[in-house]
Amino acid sequence: MIVTEFVLDARLEKDSELVTHLGLCQLRLMKDARWPWLMLVPQRADMVESFELAPLDQAMLTFETNLVATALKTVTKARKINIGAIGNVVSQLHVHVVARHEGDENWPRPIWGHGLATPWNEDEKKSFLQSLSKELSA
Repeated sequence: MIVTEFVLDARLEKDSELVTHLGLCQLRLMKDARWPWLMLVPQRADMVESFELAPLDQAMLTFETNLVATALKTVTKARKINIGAIGNVVSQLHVHVVARHEGDENWPRPIWGHGLATPWNEDEKKSFLQSLSKELSA
């Protein structure tokens, strides 16, 4: 039996930064300040689809997605939280959790493939992550 270790896809690593480790997932912040945009990456090797996870990991992924989505909605007071696990470009299993507001850069259309990423202002990022952390631990 060959056992492989979890390795984060280089494209996910380049486009995001680690916020924290949850029970199953890495919680990552996308390097695009146009939207409060988080990503969950289950720390399991060679996963592409959520249904390929063990049943307990599937439950954990759902729990962690809901935990993050609830915290993000509270912190941002977003009109809508978008959750997606598309993976057409990067097949490694990852779940996007994005806060959307009416009037944001591409409302109500999807964020994927729209414009160029805008880097976070360091102070705004720090404040956002502190608020998020507080909400996640509540």
